[in-house]
Amino acid sequence: MSLKIFYDEIDYRLKGWRNITKVFNEVIRENRFIPGDLSFILITDTNIRKINQEFLKHDYFTDVITFGYNEGNILNGEIYISLETVESNSINYEVSLRNELLRVMSHGIIHLIGYDDNTEEERREMRRIENLWLKRLGEDTGDV
Repeated sequence: MSLKIFYDEIDYRLKGWRNITKVFNEVIRENRFIPGDLSFILITDTNIRKINQEFLKHDYFTDVITFGYNEGNILNGEIYISLETVESNSINYEVSLRNELLRVMSHGIIHLIGYDDNTEEERREMRRIENLWLKRLGEDTGDV
């Protein structure tokens, strides 16, 4: 089992990685999965757009792209995150960069666990789960 974070052309470094992996491993297990090899790759807008074009045939920027390689109940995957888009979103949503990055990381894992966000109802459910995870990570969720 291995949760790793990689920075590709990114100066930012996420602090508290040991605690973050502890919480992510706990919630993965609580969802009846075994943490396997999971990589978070922080990249630029330009690079995430290239991945989006090549693999998903979408010609636009996004904050996160998740590739799942689960083997049964062993959770494996790669989660590509555009730090530039996450930073823009953090400004728009008036949250810290750390908070928005942890939300997007959680979002990627939630996809690997089997949730989708194709409908408004599915998006609300994923947001609810993201908020639970953010609370476990000690982050504000913006709940009133």
